[in-house]
Amino acid sequence: MQRLMFYCQHILGIGHLVRSIEIVRGLLSDFEVFFINGGEVVEGFDLPDGLQIINIPAIKTDSEFRELQIPADFQNLEQVLAHRRDLLLTIFEQVQPTALMVELFPFGRRRFSTELIPLMERARATSTKVVCSLRDIVVTKQDRAKHEEKICRLINQYFDLLLIHGDPKFMPLETSFSRISDLNCQVHYTGYVTQQVTQQEADQPALSLDLPLIVTSVGGGRFGHELLECVAETSALLETQIPHQIQMFTGPFSPDDLYDKLCQIAQQRRNLSVERFTPHLLQYMQQAELSISMAGYNTTMNVLTTGVRAMLLPFIGNDDQEQRMRSERLEELGIVSVIQRQELQPERFAQKIIACLQQTPAPVNFDMQGVEKTAQFIKALAQRQTVAAETALA
Repeated sequence: MQRLMFYCQHILGIGHLVRSIEIVRGLLSDFEVFFINGGEVVEGFDLPDGLQIINIPAIKTDSEFRELQIPADFQNLEQVLAHRRDLLLTIFEQVQPTALMVELFPFGRRRFSTELIPLMERARATSTKVVCSLRDIVVTKQDRAKHEEKICRLINQYFDLLLIHGDPKFMPLETSFSRISDLNCQVHYTGYVTQQVTQQEADQPALSLDLPLIVTSVGGGRFGHELLECVAETSALLETQIPHQIQMFTGPFSPDDLYDKLCQIAQQRRNLSVERFTPHLLQYMQQAELSISMAGYNTTMNVLTTGVRAMLLPFIGNDDQEQRMRSERLEELGIVSVIQRQELQPERFAQKIIACLQQTPAPVNFDMQGVEKTAQFIKALAQRQTVAAETALA
């Protein structure tokens, strides 16, 4: 079986990790996959059988993107990046992959260039195909022209294939990156990457719910605290107005003091339950009457695939407009309701929840075959690589 090496660096939330694991899940029938996780390990995260995951020393950031945080046994960022660079090169030599997939870079994660460029140079030297795995919207910079020029240079120098995990009929990459025509590699849209209920989950009984469900989540939990606190405070007003149970997930990286505060509030509310994390969020959303969440890629895809009513709060830290752009477009189509920051006070928020429960979302008609089509493109690329190698040896 051919081998594939997949590099994923999540630094704030867990969205990049979730999407990457779903992509890998669709590759395991054709490839032996070695997954490089450069971010913090998520306890309880559902990993597919057969995946060989390699956790390198984790780098993360604070909720304001002010600085990268490194493991305690390293003196500075340069030291840990040098150590990780050597690890990546060693892993590459041991694996000898047919293809190397790099998530997001060079559209983002350029602070990791000192470990990624040597890795890609090694791949090019051994004729390993290099693939960029990219979501539908990228973060734009103040000096957009300079930023896009660097992206074009790096893509054209190192990459054989760019896979955009979106649907151009809904959100073309040109919305956030203007120079797609200047890229020399193959470029393909895959459709959106969505999570699926695993066979193990499908074999389990449905969630036991005595009351209609409102599920609240904020991804990894390093941000979105104002949304969690608002929902907790609003639960007191909703207790006598609607017969719903609110199930809140604070995220695996939520601060302990916030989690403890929300648990204390829940002890005083009959309609509020609080947990840190569930690997079965999709199942909760399938059975929910309403989802209240941040507007990250994966949670939004869960909203679209389940058809649940949804209220989305876009993350806007670090001047990141990705979640705002996607959620506002979905609101225009009548699929979700966007939460404005000024609505995060209990009385207004309770009214918004009640109004949203009375609405029916518009139907969704996007390409949601991202996992399957990604596998098809990677398999075709690997087959061409094998033919080229056999021809060279003939």
